[in-house]
Amino acid sequence: MSGASEQPGQFPYTRGIYRDMYRSRLWTMRQYAGFGTAEESNKRYRYLLSQGTTGLSVAFDLPTQMGMDSDHPLASGEVGRVGVAISSLADMERLFDGIRLDQVSTSMTINSTASILLALYVLTARRQGVDARKLNGTIQNDILKEYVARGTYIYPPRPAMRIITDLFAWAGAEVPEWNTISISGYHIREAGATCVQEVAFTLANAIAYIEAALQSGQTVDDFAPRLSFFFNVHNDFLEEVAKFRAARRLYAHLMKERFGARNPRSAMLRFHAQTAGSTLTAQQPDVNLVRVSIQAMAAVLGGAQSLHTNSRDEALALPTEESVQLALRTQQIIAYETGVPNVADPLGGSYHIEQLTDRIEAEARAYIDRIDAMGGTLRAIEAGYVQTEIQNAAYEYQKEIEAGRRVVVGVNRFRAAEPAREETFRLDPGLEAQQVERLRQVRASRNARLVEDRQIALERAASGSGNLMPHIVDCCAAFATVGEISDRLRRVFGEYQEG
Repeated sequence: MSGASEQPGQFPYTRGIYRDMYRSRLWTMRQYAGFGTAEESNKRYRYLLSQGTTGLSVAFDLPTQMGMDSDHPLASGEVGRVGVAISSLADMERLFDGIRLDQVSTSMTINSTASILLALYVLTARRQGVDARKLNGTIQNDILKEYVARGTYIYPPRPAMRIITDLFAWAGAEVPEWNTISISGYHIREAGATCVQEVAFTLANAIAYIEAALQSGQTVDDFAPRLSFFFNVHNDFLEEVAKFRAARRLYAHLMKERFGARNPRSAMLRFHAQTAGSTLTAQQPDVNLVRVSIQAMAAVLGGAQSLHTNSRDEALALPTEESVQLALRTQQIIAYETGVPNVADPLGGSYHIEQLTDRIEAEARAYIDRIDAMGGTLRAIEAGYVQTEIQNAAYEYQKEIEAGRRVVVGVNRFRAAEPAREETFRLDPGLEAQQVERLRQVRASRNARLVEDRQIALERAASGSGNLMPHIVDCCAAFATVGEISDRLRRVFGEYQEG
């Protein structure tokens, strides 16, 4: 029970990265949101801020994630569906209209086009008169998990890694308070990974990003303090609490012993958590309130720095305002009514928690050792090892449900006689046409020669070895679109085809 004698705020941070934890500052309460046009999402953000959310979290639609503009033929029917449609600087400005970006922390869940969306965000701040050096937030920017768990990749892994490390270097100078990556175990777990696999594959991906940044000439303490993580919170309450403790300890030792980090912040695993979407059921959706509450408590007991709580109706549709409010109230009740935040690592010293922490750390380290022996994460992904491990775990999990060995309330036991009737959120079908028309107006009103010149410069830089971010910023400032910039990079890097 190696964590029992440690103190919060001390290496290796098993019991939390800060001595006082929530006694001095509560976790950031983020509610992931975005749909339709920028104006529609702006209304939801304003509502969330009025209800007490303490950080914004932006969901982008699939075309934006895949580097396609809203009028791309393949975008038809997907514009604004699972997130907000952002095609140009004009959209980003509308998204944050009336929201001062130096007064809010923003997380953006975007990966293949993360460099473009961060450029648009920084330009929006500048046009508000905000000093970009004062911006606070996180860009997900985690491409490796897209190849193994999610699929919204564009370029092959190696040029994609170059874009990420270019962003690291550029952001260090231009937006020094910004978290330049959120290395995500969430989607790995949603794809069916076990608790141990979530920790192992997430930290293996982190090792790959750190090594790539070091190879690009950066030093570990220059960029590591701005690395952050994003984990799932599943249903096994005690295992989830222990998972976060194990991840912190394993990461701290990796940073100190493997990479020689000297800045204490480089060894602190800071993470956002989200309750598990894969555990929500369309059957008896009110039961999801209980699942989310238990999962949220596990995240707090595990020491999260930021938390999103899913809404009860998300297995059916995008959440309504009422269900979003209730999800936020779940966090607020934990924060202000339970007394749990008054103690750092409340479960530390429990025999079972300490044993679970030790086991998860040891098993995750064994996975990392196997990946190292294969030549690292990129080689393991290219060989299909990580994907196969996740697929096998997902298959075993589903077999247990179908055989009744794993109970899912309302699904394979305790079913309701009749399905509940739900009033769900409905997206206005006319929003796609509005978005496409506004995009055409942007193209008609901009300086076409300037756009072309800046995209030529970007393409030349991509063919060389210079940092791409200044060229991406220049393109965005001229109102080049997400799709146009992505296409220029496609010309040089090609597109990834899964083997």
